[in-house]
Amino acid sequence: MFDPATTALLRAVLDEVCEGVPRGEIGARTRVASTILEAATCGEVSPEGLEQVGRQALSHAPTMWR
Repeated sequence: MFDPATTALLRAVLDEVCEGVPRGEIGARTRVASTILEAATCGEVSPEGLEQVGRQALSHAPTMWR
């Protein structure tokens, strides 16, 4: 489990990466969240690194909005 500060960082990065993704796009948001969480679990905790991982995941996410 992550401490509250890391949890807040993960949520902020997810929201930033997915700012243009409609909330209803569950597949895209889930893929990004999962990838960010996996990176954090492996030790990536810099906002820039997490954002980069999230944006890469978003570019490969299943979506209808592209």
